[in-house]
Amino acid sequence: MDALGAVGPDGEAGRDPPDQARLVQLAEEQAALRRVATLVARGVPQEEVFAAVAKEVGRLLSVDLVTMGSHYEPGRTVTTVATWGPASKNFPVGSRWPLEGHNLGTLVFKTARPARMDRYDDSVSGAPGAAVREAGIRSVVGAPVIVEGRLWGMIFAGSTLEQPLPPDTEARLASFTELVAAAVANAESRASLARLAEEQAALRRVATLVARATPPEEVFAAVAGEIGRLLAVDFAVLVRYDPQDTLEMVGTWTRTGAPAPTPVGGRLPLGGRNVTTLVNQTGQPARVDYSDGDVSGVIGQVASQDWGLRSSVGVPVGAESRVWGCIVVAFSRRGLQLLPADTEARLASFTELVATAIANADSRASLARLAEEQAALRRVATLVAHGVPPEELFGAVIEEIARLLPVNVVGFIRYDPDGMFTYLAAWGKAVDYVPPVGSRWMLGGHNLGTLVFETGRPARLDHYVDDSSGPASYVVRKVGYNSAVGAPVIVEGHLWGLIGASSTLGQPLPPDTEARLASFTELVATAIANADSRAELMASRARIVAAADETRRRIERDLHDGTQQRLVSLALAARIAEADAAAGEGDLRADLARLAAGLADTVAELQEVSRGIHPAILSERGLGPALRALARSSAVPVELEVSADARCPEPVEVAAYYVASEALANAMKYAQASHVQMSLAALDGRLLLSVRDDGVGGADPARGSGLAGLADRVEALGGSICVHSAAGSGTHITVELPLKYESAQDVD
Repeated sequence: MDALGAVGPDGEAGRDPPDQARLVQLAEEQAALRRVATLVARGVPQEEVFAAVAKEVGRLLSVDLVTMGSHYEPGRTVTTVATWGPASKNFPVGSRWPLEGHNLGTLVFKTARPARMDRYDDSVSGAPGAAVREAGIRSVVGAPVIVEGRLWGMIFAGSTLEQPLPPDTEARLASFTELVAAAVANAESRASLARLAEEQAALRRVATLVARATPPEEVFAAVAGEIGRLLAVDFAVLVRYDPQDTLEMVGTWTRTGAPAPTPVGGRLPLGGRNVTTLVNQTGQPARVDYSDGDVSGVIGQVASQDWGLRSSVGVPVGAESRVWGCIVVAFSRRGLQLLPADTEARLASFTELVATAIANADSRASLARLAEEQAALRRVATLVAHGVPPEELFGAVIEEIARLLPVNVVGFIRYDPDGMFTYLAAWGKAVDYVPPVGSRWMLGGHNLGTLVFETGRPARLDHYVDDSSGPASYVVRKVGYNSAVGAPVIVEGHLWGLIGASSTLGQPLPPDTEARLASFTELVATAIANADSRAELMASRARIVAAADETRRRIERDLHDGTQQRLVSLALAARIAEADAAAGEGDLRADLARLAAGLADTVAELQEVSRGIHPAILSERGLGPALRALARSSAVPVELEVSADARCPEPVEVAAYYVASEALANAMKYAQASHVQMSLAALDGRLLLSVRDDGVGGADPARGSGLAGLADRVEALGGSICVHSAAGSGTHITVELPLKYESAQDVD
């Protein structure tokens, strides 16, 4: 009675044989898998594949609940991506569950293997366990979804019946997990390709801006925007680290388009535990979860309170082997807690472009700055070459420095012998006080002028108001300097003065300020040396003229008072003798004898006068014999040593002779000397003369002694003269003169 319902061997009607039932089940399962595989092959969206899998599994296994995908986030939560069944209301798509307690989700997560719980009773714990128990589920089976070797999620099937799910449930679920894994891998591959294309397009747009030499602020804004849109975050910012442990916002982007809570140009102090501080300290990428409250510092407070951040990632931006800044991306929405694991790697591509943009901008800025600096130096050098008055040059120098450097005050001072310094020029902008030109200040304490004076080297004070003392600190406090740099002015090896530049701004002056000031101090030193040389030349010329006038007056006096009077007397005697001879009176022979003797005396007097100008023995026999004659005629005993008897050029011999003569005269008249040592030698093409006495010392050529004029004569020949005359230690004069000398006539 098959048509009416045949009775089987066991007497049970309407039941297929077990083998036939298994075939039907297998056919249904294969049909279900084929339908899912078709969806996977067509590349339909993941959400549709997940929903179809949950529906097929639920119908195939005749269960009350299927949750599918449960996308794992590393060690933290699981998200429901598909659900089906009458008991599914507790597991809506998108719901997130912590991986905690004892339940099926944590078992699969920990083992990455299928698991079951046949009596889902009070022994389960955790939020997922409570939700399953509340839905009335009694038996559950879960199978992991493995995508490219990693645990991606699971398929969960549950029943409200008392009896456990069939023992082959795990195996039957596994067939679907493989299709789900394939769908996920395909979708991820397509997503990766799409993401790569978007990333490359974003990088290409930024690279184009960099190549076009776009201003850095525009590049920074573009980078923040491209990163924010690419990573689908809530905030993207680019910060720059400043030397004084602060950061500055240089580029911002927000998902909503609203202004960033901390705008471009805003500054925050580094410190505490937060992403930007960690990157600055380590030079490595960092990530921080703000939801756990483990953040600190001003930046941490601003990020969590003003920005409302929940998760952030930062990567360093390097420039010239240093950490220049940081790119930060962050979520603020509560539903999105953690940034993807590849966020750091994706940001790295942009940091390289930012670094290139910074390097290019720095190079352009350096070239422009160098051109400005060279132009300024050229203008100053032109003034130096033209020999403008020092006060005009000093004013021009500090104005050029003020245009080049980010400063408020520039000053030029001269160190004085009395322990004070004088302002020779000053410039100021946006300050209440500028030291007046000519004002004098006492050295001492801790301040820029004293530091440079004590060390003779450039100095810097970056917290000047808080770290200054001494009389000069009055100016510091009155103006409110924050950073100051000074460079010494060295003139012919001696510390002469200082050029200082100061700023009232918060940040220190650039690290190359000392070097840039040094370029100007060198020009100023040259100008000062030139001015001193011109002054010395004028003084030397005046001394030469005065010496010539004095010599002429002496010769005039000697001739007038001596030779002239004698000649007048002889002329009168000759007329008397002539008159006597005409009258036949007198003794003509005796008269002529007296006239001859008078003329001989007159010639002797003329010789004495001429010896005061140029001794005859010097011209006839040379310097050595002339010095010996000079020593013999000296009223002070002279110990003479001459090892250079060869003749020297006449100007050289004359100069050396006059120095020796003046030195002996000073030893006799002023030094109260009892003994003089004199030596003459030739060495390496130079004539060396030394005169030392044991007198009272204290001779100073600058006070107008005859040695000053002799120094002019010696230096005019390319030689040098040195006078050591400490009080109570006698006087020692050394002269070096070149043995080769070309006169102006010889050159012509």
